[in-house]
Amino acid sequence: MDIQQIKQRFAIIGNAPLLNRALEVAAQVAPTDISVLVTGESGTGKEIIPQVIHQLSSRKHGEYIAVNCGAIPEGTIDSELFGHEKGSFTGASGSREGYFQVADGGTIFLDEVAELPMQTQVRLLRVLETGEFIRVGSSKVIKTNVRVVAATNENMAQAIRSGKFREDLLYRLSTVPISLPPLRARKDDIGLLFRKFASDFADKYRMPAIKLTPEALAIVEAYPWPGNIRQLKNLVEQISVIENEREIDAAMIEGYLPSQDDQFPKLVNKGESENFSERELMYKFLFDMKSDLNDLKKLVTELINQGSDFQLDPDQSAMIQKMYSDIVPVTDRAHLLPPSQLPKKETYPTHDESFNNDYEEHEEVEESLSLEEREKELIQKALEKHRGKRKHASEELGISERTLYRKIKEYNLLG
Repeated sequence: MDIQQIKQRFAIIGNAPLLNRALEVAAQVAPTDISVLVTGESGTGKEIIPQVIHQLSSRKHGEYIAVNCGAIPEGTIDSELFGHEKGSFTGASGSREGYFQVADGGTIFLDEVAELPMQTQVRLLRVLETGEFIRVGSSKVIKTNVRVVAATNENMAQAIRSGKFREDLLYRLSTVPISLPPLRARKDDIGLLFRKFASDFADKYRMPAIKLTPEALAIVEAYPWPGNIRQLKNLVEQISVIENEREIDAAMIEGYLPSQDDQFPKLVNKGESENFSERELMYKFLFDMKSDLNDLKKLVTELINQGSDFQLDPDQSAMIQKMYSDIVPVTDRAHLLPPSQLPKKETYPTHDESFNNDYEEHEEVEESLSLEEREKELIQKALEKHRGKRKHASEELGISERTLYRKIKEYNLLG
């Protein structure tokens, strides 16, 4: 059975090379009894690989049992997997077969295998090595012929280093490792998955299917999808039920995507790295200067209210000199200090009209430093340079297409 036939049979959507490779390995290993470890982030669809392996194997007529190792309490998981004898623990009113006995001749899928307690890992290792296990509360060895496929979203190397997982068990489980890619690595598949889910929920809720505008699709493809396919499916279902409009535009899709803390864009121009580096320094300088000016205004206002004979203490004097050492020429700083604290042989204006005039000049400098205007100007130049192509403009600006689209609307640059 080729890859396309597998996709059709198991309703797998996508053409990403990493996905195709995972299915190819699953099909090749299915006829054997080799243990397989499926890895990948949460929500990537790891549970489909064990089903493919089981159905394409000679065990397809045997039992297929999926066990979520993280959902079973530590005190009962040995009983669930290996069974128990009557009276072996409180509440054991009768003997019970475990999954490894029930699935004899079939396949067991151990999801979230990294959550297994250490004692259970020892029992599992024995089953994988010898095909034998012992029920809880028994001394009788039971034979079983079970194919084990495990899955985890954890970093197993780190789990071994921390003492959470046995290294020898990992080697037994991962005779053949299969890795599923995250959704952000399958950008071309996102639109296909969205349409598939939209069609499914349209049938389920008996309503027309929703569809995305090109701008909304670009936002969806650029989103990182930390919850992967599961998150995308939930989003499509939510929009299908809530929205009356069947065509979803960019503004609507942004309202459903989880908000991220927007930082001021880090502007990096690949073609003009030096110029953008200078701009970055300028923005940092402007932020610092604006904060210093506000602090200075507050301090000077308090001093002026004390009258014309005010005296600065050493800390206040040092603060003012530090704040203005980089942004005001030496000849323009003198009017900020009273005559008693200035160098001799020079005269400076006292608290009079000249002080107010100089102060107003600094006020004008602060008000003219509009960061929004600088940001708008840079975005406009990037769009003009790339002839309105937002993807290339966002890459040059060092921001996501979603953020760029929001900024374009905010600054009315859609024309």
